[in-house]
Amino acid sequence: MNWILKADGMINLSKHFLFKGSNLNNRKILLYFVLIIFLFTGFLWSGPIEKKIPILCYHRFGSVVNDSMTIKIRAFDEQLAWLKSNGYTVISLDSAIKYLKGEFTSIPAKSVVITVDDGHKSVYYDMAPLVIKYRIPVTLFIYPSAISRATYAMTWEQLRKLEATSFFRVESHTYWHPNFKREKKKLSPDEYAKFVDKQLSGAKQILEEKMGHEIKYLAWAFGIYDNELEAKAIQSGYIAALTIDRAHASSSKKITSQPRYMVVSRHNMKAFEQMVSAEEAKEGKKGK
Repeated sequence: MNWILKADGMINLSKHFLFKGSNLNNRKILLYFVLIIFLFTGFLWSGPIEKKIPILCYHRFGSVVNDSMTIKIRAFDEQLAWLKSNGYTVISLDSAIKYLKGEFTSIPAKSVVITVDDGHKSVYYDMAPLVIKYRIPVTLFIYPSAISRATYAMTWEQLRKLEATSFFRVESHTYWHPNFKREKKKLSPDEYAKFVDKQLSGAKQILEEKMGHEIKYLAWAFGIYDNELEAKAIQSGYIAALTIDRAHASSSKKITSQPRYMVVSRHNMKAFEQMVSAEEAKEGKKGK
């Protein structure tokens, strides 16, 4: 059997295929050959498979709900139990980002990431026991201006104790959680550039000094970001940044604006299941 592959990728089967035996057998061989070429070229022409991971974003925990951002500790326990019983694996943010960037070739089939913003003291007193019970990795996005200062926030000592458990990892949530849109309107271009540098580079520097390790990831305050801020984040040394855009993190999205689902008190178990399994997006489309 001989064939010639032309420069344009097409094969002249009629001219170069040597037929032997019955016409029926020749036709079968020809059909099989064409099918193989079709499947092979389809594989080459198809784009890379999109990788998706749900990343959850929490804020505060407690025995009672005092505001919309507080999750009852019993509800959080139910969520973790549901993840475990339904075959989900909570992986670290670092593993997820490396997978999305192609640095890791695989992760557990049903992976999910848990993050917590702001550094509220309820993380230390209410959330941590459950994290240790379920032995899951959690990323804490911290803005350092509040730590050991604000009455609602954890101390640096408490953050170091959480990291010592090996289940928690501190990353950056800017320096003091600003509204970048508001600041850009009231500051001059030069003042705004200095302000952004303080919020991104300044936060990274202090957190690295206090925690003793590299700070690689950033969560945008109020979920506010734009091309200018994303470029500045990379310049400041961040590897990736996260939003609250309510979608699965994906290899098809920019690494400096990876989405998260913000979990709040109004979310019951059905809503939680939908966001983790990506059914939330489908439900939203049906309702439009």
